[in-house]
Amino acid sequence: MEKTFYITTPIYYVNASPHIGHAYTTIVADVLARYHRLSGDRTFFLTGTDEHGDKIVAAAERAGVTPQAYADRISGQFRSLWPDLSITNDDFIRTTEPRHIKTVQSILQKVYDGGDIYFGTYEGYYCVGCERFYTEKELVHGCCPDHQSEPEYRKESNYFFRMSKYQDWLIKHIQDHPDFIRPERYRNEALAFLREPLEDLCISRPKSRLTWGIDLPFDGNYVTYVWFDALINYITGIDYPEGDNFRTFWPVAEHLIAKDILKPHGIYWSTMLKAAGIEPYRHLNVHGYWIVDQGKMSKTVGNVVDPLALKDKYGLDAFRYFLLRDMVFGLDSNFSEAAFIQRINSDLANDLGNLVSRTMTMALKYGDGRVPDPRQPAPDGDTLSAALSKVTAEVDAAFAELAPHKALMAIWEFIGLANKYIVEREPWLLAKDPRQKPRLEQIIYDLLEALRIIAVLLSPFIPDAAGKIMAELGIGQGDRQDFSTIRRWGGLAAGQQLRRGEALFPRVVVPAEEKAAVAEEGAVKASTPVIKPLIDYADWEKIDLRMARVLAAERVPKSDKLIKLQVDVGEQRQIVAGIGKDYEPADLVGKTIVVVANLKPAKLMGAESRGMLLAVHTDEGLALLAAADKAPSPGAKIC
Repeated sequence: MEKTFYITTPIYYVNASPHIGHAYTTIVADVLARYHRLSGDRTFFLTGTDEHGDKIVAAAERAGVTPQAYADRISGQFRSLWPDLSITNDDFIRTTEPRHIKTVQSILQKVYDGGDIYFGTYEGYYCVGCERFYTEKELVHGCCPDHQSEPEYRKESNYFFRMSKYQDWLIKHIQDHPDFIRPERYRNEALAFLREPLEDLCISRPKSRLTWGIDLPFDGNYVTYVWFDALINYITGIDYPEGDNFRTFWPVAEHLIAKDILKPHGIYWSTMLKAAGIEPYRHLNVHGYWIVDQGKMSKTVGNVVDPLALKDKYGLDAFRYFLLRDMVFGLDSNFSEAAFIQRINSDLANDLGNLVSRTMTMALKYGDGRVPDPRQPAPDGDTLSAALSKVTAEVDAAFAELAPHKALMAIWEFIGLANKYIVEREPWLLAKDPRQKPRLEQIIYDLLEALRIIAVLLSPFIPDAAGKIMAELGIGQGDRQDFSTIRRWGGLAAGQQLRRGEALFPRVVVPAEEKAAVAEEGAVKASTPVIKPLIDYADWEKIDLRMARVLAAERVPKSDKLIKLQVDVGEQRQIVAGIGKDYEPADLVGKTIVVVANLKPAKLMGAESRGMLLAVHTDEGLALLAAADKAPSPGAKIC
């Protein structure tokens, strides 16, 4: 049976130009769509713009143009930005399109005929920025919680949607489907909101004060509330009600939103669908904010970051990689240009770029410019091929739980293994002995095959760089390369012509004056012996602490401080620790210790360390940190 996948971004409000927050959401959606296409799933990816409401009228008046002209201009900015960021959406919807107006009016009429829309009078606090009424208890010190401004007090006769009728149904649906809203913190937030009585939703605005909207089909004196208009785009874009796309894709609908619009999507949209007789979407996937200068990135605050400026300065793939790697989906993340540069130089230039460069250099230098024929298996085992099933399984699992940063971590572990493979096998020495040619060719083949697998795994994230790696391997655009082609080792055809390309990710050189400023800041911090700076939960989430059992231990030659430990952390690995003055190796064997499992490998006096154990300084020396109520299994995660 054919698998299907439907992903949507929010439709972006056209009251101002796009910023990095819009870019992040859309890039995540693009990565998901690319992954599912590569997995053989029939995929549909929808994005677009939301163009009605008070704020658009106000913005148009400031610009001295009509609302339609203003919406055309800003919507055009969004539409033209997405190709620049390699976004592969299947459709771009605008709420001013006739197809959408028709769908909105049909839904309104259906809900009205069902008795769930009524006319009444409402008074309360109205925020123009949010285009919604607030109850007094929802205000923070009398202000809108999002815009920090005092709302207007309004009293109007309007049409209302009987949202309260569906409160019990929605609570039960969320409880019966634990992953309906994810991550879990946002499911809990929605349920917390639903613990209070759910009020009916005002869904109209009188034309006496707002004409820029979709007319109610049952009363031409009113236009519909912008949220009752905008949310319906998700079914308009797949040809509701009779289109094949609606029948195919709506049952697997995945919405992707930022946390500030959880309530409209989790509460309003769910109850609207129920009232219209439409099954709910499958998942509401909620991500956090990009934080700039200690605050949420916001057009109102004025701390937005222009995605095109960053893309033009550092390159598109570097921009995509940074956003996807540095934000844990669901949590807030700090945006820092310094952190961006560090990712480029460390992950992209050093790890990935050097692997590609070294492999291609050796393949061209020691061969005839073609992929060698792997004739002699490695005597010490096929390390890279053995790791293939692990990396593909971890990437699949990361996509299933909507954790792109975890997928990249798994891929980078494989990249690190390939770099280690080069160091340990020393092909440059084998090249000096003609008798070792079969062995050398096997090593070169393994590395080239690893590059093919890495390119496929990375293609949803950094498609341009992945394509360049493919080109260097002689794989043309017409050659099918997807997730099915990397499930088994050995897919790279022997004899294929290799091509040397330019450096994938040149290192970013920081000007001397910036380095000096960083050094000066570091000196000030070092002179003040206080607790280290506070970190966000997102930073803590990056640390992988595991329980490990010490299997063996020995001193590192010529060092009175370093001890080399073989530990079981779900897999056997070596950790080198500076505890030799406090412990004898024999005393460590059998202990269960706490280790940082995802620390990048490092060499200490020639011995590689893959992790770091935790210890605390006491008056008596070092004490290893390890405590548990019950004996844990090696590799048990500390959370």
